[in-house]
Amino acid sequence: MLIQEVPVPQLDAGMVMVRNHFSLISAGTEGSTVKAARKSLLGKAKERPQQVKQVLEVLKTQGPIQTYRAVMKKLDAYSPLGYSSAGVVVEVADDVTGFKVGDKVACAGAGYANHAEVITVPQNLCVKLAADADLSLACYNTLGAIALQGVRQADMRLGETCAVIGLGLIGHLVCLLLKSSGVNVIGIDVSQEAVNLASQHCVDLGLTRSAAGIENTILQFTSGIGVDCVIIAAATSSLDPVNFAGAICRRKGKVVVLGAVPTGFDRDPFYYKKELELKMSCSYGPGRYDLNYEEKGIDYPVDYVRWTEKRNMEAFQHLIHTRAIDLSYLTTHRFHFDDACKAYDLVVNHTEPYKGIVLEYDVDRAIEKDASICVRESNANSVDTPAVAFIGAGSYAQGNLLPNLPDDIRRVGVMTNSGTTAKRVSEKFGFEFCTSSADDIFQNNDINTVFIATRHDSHARYVKEAIKVHKHVYVEKPLCLSLEQLLEIKDLLDTAGDVSLMVGFNRRFSPLSTWVKKQLPQGPKSMIYRVNAGAIPKAHWIQDASIGGGRIIGEACHFIDLMAWMCDSCPVKVTASALDDKQNLNDTVNIMIDFADGSKGVLAYYANGSKALSKEYFEVFSGGATAVIDDYRKALFYGKRESHMKLSVQNKGQKEMMKQYFDALKNKMQLITMHQLFTVTLATFGAIKSLQNDGMPVRISSLQTL
Repeated sequence: MLIQEVPVPQLDAGMVMVRNHFSLISAGTEGSTVKAARKSLLGKAKERPQQVKQVLEVLKTQGPIQTYRAVMKKLDAYSPLGYSSAGVVVEVADDVTGFKVGDKVACAGAGYANHAEVITVPQNLCVKLAADADLSLACYNTLGAIALQGVRQADMRLGETCAVIGLGLIGHLVCLLLKSSGVNVIGIDVSQEAVNLASQHCVDLGLTRSAAGIENTILQFTSGIGVDCVIIAAATSSLDPVNFAGAICRRKGKVVVLGAVPTGFDRDPFYYKKELELKMSCSYGPGRYDLNYEEKGIDYPVDYVRWTEKRNMEAFQHLIHTRAIDLSYLTTHRFHFDDACKAYDLVVNHTEPYKGIVLEYDVDRAIEKDASICVRESNANSVDTPAVAFIGAGSYAQGNLLPNLPDDIRRVGVMTNSGTTAKRVSEKFGFEFCTSSADDIFQNNDINTVFIATRHDSHARYVKEAIKVHKHVYVEKPLCLSLEQLLEIKDLLDTAGDVSLMVGFNRRFSPLSTWVKKQLPQGPKSMIYRVNAGAIPKAHWIQDASIGGGRIIGEACHFIDLMAWMCDSCPVKVTASALDDKQNLNDTVNIMIDFADGSKGVLAYYANGSKALSKEYFEVFSGGATAVIDDYRKALFYGKRESHMKLSVQNKGQKEMMKQYFDALKNKMQLITMHQLFTVTLATFGAIKSLQNDGMPVRISSLQTL
């Protein structure tokens, strides 16, 4: 654990930049994270068996090298801690109207409300406070909203009785909220110390779980009825909390699971005979994990969703400000931000009792909002040497692109939105600086080649910016999300001179693809590409048309490109039909492609299959011969003589692609023709249009002649 100097986070649309004054350590969530991080590899493996299973699956298909990269990418990454803070607004995005510079605010969200001097937070994860708000209490924001959502799920009435199992920080907050609303509160914990503290401040009856006759004591307290509801705020792998909740609940009562506990409860004698209702409480409330709400800032109408996660935060802050609840006793420790590591040592080692641990920031210290940080000295070579920068450096880039960069290039800059990933990637892969501002990349005259590996919706924007400043561009698929963007890119390239464009269509560079193409005779080809794509939830960003473009634009382009390369031709007509999945995802679809040389291709892209089946299977028929590529592990050829090629591990061509790309740069060549790049992209647009027109064929020329 260490405190890092990283670039100031990027202020994107819909976001607010905040200078933190205080942030709260969640001893439960963050404590478990830190404990796991400090364990050996074996200890980490024991703690996360599901992830170990995933590693073994990757090992089977991709081999030890790629698996090692994937694992180490996770283990070596900087993981910012914290998700609850309060401070003052220092800047707002142009489209944000509810905040202004100087406003006091409370913030929430892992990855946003970090323990950091400066953060950027989406507007729906940020609430405005009164001018006289106490920021040292307001920083309890996230945990307060979580507790409040648990209370809302309990739906208690005045005079009813609620038992709270687990009197940690969130459990105490739950008790405070219940008490302020006129509910009788019973607090239960394994720790006598936690029970004593709760008994002084927020419960009517405090009991240790091991107390003799505890069930009878609770029955007497409730006049023989039992509690109306139990809120489980504990974190344990034991089934005791959920089963004990069933024992003390009255008939027709409720059990609300707020903490991290298993729910494999005993059906008899309590849950079945009492007809108990078991409910889950989801984090801060409605809107949580909804991309439209959290990232796009689209609110739910208050008439239909009274309490969203932001409105929960606002209600919690109102209770603090009006002193309807008093949190002051909960803050047992304050640490200066520079001493944050000591705070986590306290949490992990339990050197003394603690409850609320708050980090305090030096708000008088001047902060330079410089987006760029130098990591190492420049290794400038000749002007003809590729000088590379990365915009976006996530999982794919770290696993497949960055490790395959040649040694004889200049590694200049890395840009990511948060700056945290940029710092780690620049250190690990030998770049000169990291930044959170794209301007530091585009305005740097030393950089002549830009890699773009961001979310799909930003590809076109960054491609156009790079071309305008005469830099070569490598962009991960897709090239863009709309015909308008594609035409703009084409127009810029037409006037850009010797600027090259490359899209990361790696499958054509696989050794198996190359081998198959050499075996096949010349002439038109018939091709079938079956993709067992697997389901992706509708809420995932790639399914969002405005962000990911959907799976046809976002991924199908890969397979259309391989067919175009295999027949050395370009798509001219597309016909598509999709399985009606009631969600209109269009991710179980047949796409038929006609190519200019007479070749025909069928892309069978299915999201409704079994994961046990290999993902990709490609068959090519030509001149009496047939070739098969099976998941990029083996290839078969059937002709006058049969032959095959097998690989020890899956190889989809990324390494070979990177080598050929840099060779092409040095030789001032275009690796994939612009016409093929554009028509493959147009084919995905054509498939979407065909689906919209009930499967009618769409000619590429009818979209736009390129």
